[in-house]
Amino acid sequence: MLLQPDQRRKLDETDDTLFYDVPRFVTHVDEHFIQQLTDLYRTRLKPNTRILDLMSSWVSHLPDEMEFAHVEGHGLNAEELARNPRLDHYFVQNLNKNQLLPLPDQSFDAVLNTVSVQYLQRPEAVFAEIYRVLKPGGIAIVSFSNRMFYQKAIQAWREGSEGDRVALVKQYFAAIPGFTPAEMISKASPISGVMQLFGIPGTDPFYALIAQRS
Repeated sequence: MLLQPDQRRKLDETDDTLFYDVPRFVTHVDEHFIQQLTDLYRTRLKPNTRILDLMSSWVSHLPDEMEFAHVEGHGLNAEELARNPRLDHYFVQNLNKNQLLPLPDQSFDAVLNTVSVQYLQRPEAVFAEIYRVLKPGGIAIVSFSNRMFYQKAIQAWREGSEGDRVALVKQYFAAIPGFTPAEMISKASPISGVMQLFGIPGTDPFYALIAQRS
């Protein structure tokens, strides 16, 4: 078993749809993180391809100059998704209740998940679905920082170090036969450490795990 039952638990076990019922038109990471993510998408995504933005919101952080054949959005708040200008279509679904995506097999060139993986209570089932909807050679990019809705993150994430969280997402990919070993990208501002020495908050750490459907 990838996670023990207690590792899947949240401090707030109420229905996630209630927690996300009110739209939040804010970014959950800082501008440095967003720029790193957009730059990563610029180098790893290809124009005129099909993208699935899983657990999305009102912004997808895709490069403005890149056009895609189709961008499908998924999330828990319809109002946020409707505001997202990059989405061609979207659907609302609670992945902690139903992990099966209403999408055809091998229908996307890339699946993105941004600062949301920490909330998955059945990650192995969700990553199996990511694999299913990816075309052969398609990529999955899972990015995260150290921020979270603490009460909604699973215990394995809350109690782990940043290194533990990287290892955890690698395990999520490794649990699904057919994914290549996950590549880890970590970037931090060169001045962050100096700023923190003087008591000035640094920038959000950036982590991304990338794997390909072989």
